[in-house]
Amino acid sequence: MVTKQFAGTADEADLRRADSLAREIFSDVANKWALLIIEALGERTLRFSELRGEVEGISHKMLTQNLRMLERNGLAERKVYPTVPPRVEYTLTEPGQALRATVDLICGWTHQYFGHIETARGRFDA
Repeated sequence: MVTKQFAGTADEADLRRADSLAREIFSDVANKWALLIIEALGERTLRFSELRGEVEGISHKMLTQNLRMLERNGLAERKVYPTVPPRVEYTLTEPGQALRATVDLICGWTHQYFGHIETARGRFDA
């Protein structure tokens, strides 16, 4: 393994690491399934099957992969109850809730400019 040496101050190195982490997280969550899962969880806790019902068209595999990614990034928590069969619930963490607020702003922007976007696409595609 090669370790990259940073020239400059420790603060500059911290900023570079933060920028790199931000790119990784954006890459992870900037997909339609992750955003829909974040929106579906909202301010409530859902079981896997309930969440799958909320996110129309998602496969079992994609839901599992995205939930693991959200959990890995500290955006969602998974709680397993020792029952037969096991009951598993998911909820957004505080950072997940903060990201949801950002997603809501993006959705609001889309609603606000829907007509403009549709008109522009119509002109472009004509």
